[in-house]
Amino acid sequence: MSAASGARTRRHLRANVPVLGWLLATVVVAFAHRALPEAGWLLVHLLLLGAVTSAILVWSAHFTDALLRRRVTDRSRRWAAARLVALQAAVVLVVAGVLTGRWTMTLVGAALVGGVVAAHGAALALQVRSAGTLAGRFTVTIRYYVAASCLLPLGAAAGVLLARGLDETWHSRVVAAHGAINLLGFVALTVVGTLLTLWPTILRTRVPDGAERATRRALPVLLTGLAVVVGGALGGLALVAAAGVLVYLAGLGVAGRPLAQAARSAPPRTFPALSVAWSCAWLLGGLVALAVGVGTAGTWTQAAGRVGVATVPLVVGFALQVLLGALSSLGPVVLGGGPARVRASVATVERGATVRLVLLQGGLLLCVLPVPSLVRAVASMLVLGSALATVVLLVAAVRGVRRGDGDAKAPATDVARRTPVPAEPAAPERRRTGAAALATASLVLAVAAGVALDPAAAGLGPAASDSTTVASGRTTTVRVEAHAMRFEPASITVPAGDRLVIEVTNVDTDVHDLTLDSGHTTGRLSPGATVTLVVDVVGRDLEGWCSVVGHRQMGMVLGIDVTGEQPLADAGEHAGHAGHTDDGHADGEPPGPAGAPDDAAALLGTTDEPGPGVDPYDATLPPLDGPTTTTAADGTRTHRVRLDVSDQLTEVAPGVTQTLWTFGGVAPGPTLHGRIGDRFEVTLVNDGSIGHSIDFHAGALAPDRPMRTIAPGETLEYTFTATRAGIWMYHCSTMPMSAHIANGMFGAVVIEPDGLAPVDREYVLVQSELYLGAPGGEVDAAKIAAEAPDLVVFNGYANQYDHAPLQARVGERVRIWVLAAGPSRGTSFHVVGGQFDTVFHEGVYTLRPGTQSAAAGGGAQALGLTVAQGGFVELELPEAGTYPFVSHSMVDAERGAHGLLTVVDP
Repeated sequence: MSAASGARTRRHLRANVPVLGWLLATVVVAFAHRALPEAGWLLVHLLLLGAVTSAILVWSAHFTDALLRRRVTDRSRRWAAARLVALQAAVVLVVAGVLTGRWTMTLVGAALVGGVVAAHGAALALQVRSAGTLAGRFTVTIRYYVAASCLLPLGAAAGVLLARGLDETWHSRVVAAHGAINLLGFVALTVVGTLLTLWPTILRTRVPDGAERATRRALPVLLTGLAVVVGGALGGLALVAAAGVLVYLAGLGVAGRPLAQAARSAPPRTFPALSVAWSCAWLLGGLVALAVGVGTAGTWTQAAGRVGVATVPLVVGFALQVLLGALSSLGPVVLGGGPARVRASVATVERGATVRLVLLQGGLLLCVLPVPSLVRAVASMLVLGSALATVVLLVAAVRGVRRGDGDAKAPATDVARRTPVPAEPAAPERRRTGAAALATASLVLAVAAGVALDPAAAGLGPAASDSTTVASGRTTTVRVEAHAMRFEPASITVPAGDRLVIEVTNVDTDVHDLTLDSGHTTGRLSPGATVTLVVDVVGRDLEGWCSVVGHRQMGMVLGIDVTGEQPLADAGEHAGHAGHTDDGHADGEPPGPAGAPDDAAALLGTTDEPGPGVDPYDATLPPLDGPTTTTAADGTRTHRVRLDVSDQLTEVAPGVTQTLWTFGGVAPGPTLHGRIGDRFEVTLVNDGSIGHSIDFHAGALAPDRPMRTIAPGETLEYTFTATRAGIWMYHCSTMPMSAHIANGMFGAVVIEPDGLAPVDREYVLVQSELYLGAPGGEVDAAKIAAEAPDLVVFNGYANQYDHAPLQARVGERVRIWVLAAGPSRGTSFHVVGGQFDTVFHEGVYTLRPGTQSAAAGGGAQALGLTVAQGGFVELELPEAGTYPFVSHSMVDAERGAHGLLTVVDP
C-alpha cells in the first residue's frame, strides 16, 4: 500500500468511526432497553441522529468531491473534520439533555446539530458554484444534499419544541411533522440523490439514460409532498397529510424509474445491492401503510395513533438497512489496498449474506404484523442480531485491511471515479438456498416459541367441530362486531347441521376476541381487525365470549341457537359435545400443565420464602429531583416520565406467580414525587397484549383524550400540573377497571404539602388486593365480582417486609405514606407498638404537633382509608425492637397486609 493510499485509508477509517460507534450504541440500547429511560427515543435518535447523520456528512462530502472532480485540500479536510466532530458533540448534548430533562442542554445541542448540517449544506453549495461549467453531469445529486441540509434545522427546531413540552394536541402534530422533516426530508432526500450514481455502481452497470433528468424532475415533487405532509400534520388535517404522502410517493416513482431499469439490466445479487433494494421496498411499503392509516382515520387523534405503524418500516427497514448496505459497498472500496485486499474485504462483508437478509426482512415483517407480543419480541432479537452481525463484519473488514490481508501492490480505487474491483463470485445457488432455509427455520422457530408461550394470543386451542351431527351441506354466514363490551348481534340463529362462518370485526379501541365453548377462537383482535371463525358442523347450542380478563363478566357474550332437527351420526358410546370440556377454566383460559392446580391460591403456604432472584419492592420515597427532572429559573419543576406497559410474570407470594399487567415493569408502578406547582409530562407506551390507559388523580383535567385506551404498540402523552397535596393514586381506567387495577395497573404520586418538615426516614406503602387465577395466569374476574381476594398486600407482594423489614433507628422520625389502591378494599394502617403524633388524611392534617389536638395530649393509632384514599403518618419509635405494621382489618393482615419495621439503637 502506497503512502498516499495509506493516508487516504486512515482518513476514511477515522471519518467512519462515529458511524460505527453510534450503530454499536444503538445495539447496546436495544439489548438493555427495559432498564433504560426513554429507550424508544434513544433507539431512534442514536440511529438516525447519530449514525445516519454522521454517515451523511461523511459520504455526501465524498460524493460531492468525486462528482465535481474536485481536488481536496488540507484546509477543506480540516473544516469537514471540524464539522463532524462538532456534530458528535451536538448529538451527545441532545441525548444528555433529553435523558436528564435539561431543556437548555437539549436546545444548545439541537441548535448545534442544525448549524453544523446547515454549514455542511452551504459548503456543498459553494463547491458547486465554484465548479461552474466544470461540474459533472450528476450535480443534481448535490442539489438533493443541499435541500436535505436545509431541512434538518427545521426538524431540529421541532424536536426542541417537543423536548420543551407541548399539550397533547400539539405534541402529536409536532411529532408527525418532526418525523416527516427528518426522515422524508433529510434522510430520504439524501438517499434518493445518492442512489442516482451509487445504485448503478453497486450493481456494476451503467447509469440508465435519462436518469439525471428523472432525478431532477422528482426533487420539486418530493419537496411539495413533504410540505403538504408537514402542513397537514401541523394543521391536524389527516386527509391533507395523507395526500402529501401520496404526492411524495409519486416523486419517488419518478426518481425510482431509472433505478428499476438499472436493476432489470443487472439484478441485485450481493449483500449491499439486496440491502439497498430491500430498504427501498420498506420505504415504499411504510409510506403506503402511512397514507392508508392516516387517510382512513376519522380524526387527527386517530391518525396520530396510526403514525407509529410506519416507524419500524421507515427507521429500521429503510434507514438502518440502506446505511448497512451502503457501508458494505463503499467500505471495501474506499479502504483500498489493491485488488486482492478489496476482494478480501468484499468477501468478509458477504459472509452469511443470505441468512442476514432473510432474518432481517422476515423479522421486520413479524414486527409489523399483528402477531402476539412474544413473537414480536423474539423477531426483534433476530433483526437486531442480523444488524449486529453486519456491523461486526464491517469492523472485521477494516481489521483485515489494516493487517494487510491480500495483495497490497495495486493502488486503491476511488468509488466514484473508477469501476470497483469485482467481488468474489456469488455463492453457489445450493449454498444460498440452504442459508435461506436456515434463516427461514429460525423465523419459524421464533413464531413457534412466541405462540407456545402465549397460545391464547395466537388464537390457538382445541378446535373440534360437533362430529355427532350430520352435515346439511349449507353454510350460514354471520357478521359480528365487538364494541363497548358487547357483541353485536348478541345472539345468532343457525339451522342444525350447517357450516357456520362468523366474520368477527373489532370496531372498539380495545383488544377483544371471540371464544366458543367448542374450543374455537379468533385469537386476539387488535382495533379494526377482522377474523373469520368457522365451525364446520353445528349440532348444538353454543356459547361464546371474549376471553380477555373481565370482558365476559361485563357482558361480552354471544349466544348461538340451533334450530330444526338435530340428526345424530353414529358416534359410538362416547358420543358427546365435541370439543367441549368441563375443565373449570373461565374466560377460555387453557388448562395449566398436567398436575398443576387450576387456581394459584392452592399454592399459598406451600413454601415460606420468596423465590431466588425476587427482590423486595423498594418502599423508600424517591427523591424530588430524579434523573429526568428539570428546574426552571422560577423554581418550577418538570418531571418527564416514561411508563411502559408490559405483561410480566411476577411472584406475588412465596411459590405463587401471576402474569401481571404493569406500569414500568413493576406492580405497583413507579412512585412519582413532586410538590405543588410541579409539572408532570408522562409518556405511556403500550407494550402489552391488550388495550390500556392511565388516569392520574393528581391532575385535574378533562379525561376524554389523556385517559383514553390505547392499543398495543401505541403511545399516549399525559401532562398535568400538581395543584394540591396528598398521595394520589394513578391507575389504568380501561374497562373492566376492577380487573386492570387488580392485575397490577396502579401506582402512587406523592405531592408534598407546603412546609412539610424533613424526617429521617420516609416510606411509601400501597395496599392492594390480588384475585389469583391459574398459576402464572392472569387475574380471576369472577373472584373480583364476588369480592373474594386471595391476598391483600403492601407494594405488590404478600408479607414481603416480613422477609425484608423496613429500617429505622431509635429516636428517628419516620414518615409513612399510605395509599389504598383497592380495587375494592380500604385499609386501617397501624404500627404495632407505635403511636402516631402526626396524621395527614386526604389533604388535611387531623393531628399535628403544635396544634390544639396535640397540645391536649392527642394521638392516633390507625390511619383509616377507603379505596383510592391516601395520607401519611409520622412517629418516633421509643426503643429498639421489631415493630409489625398491618392493616388492622385483621383478615387482610392475615392475607398478606403485614410487614416489619426493625428499629435499632443509634
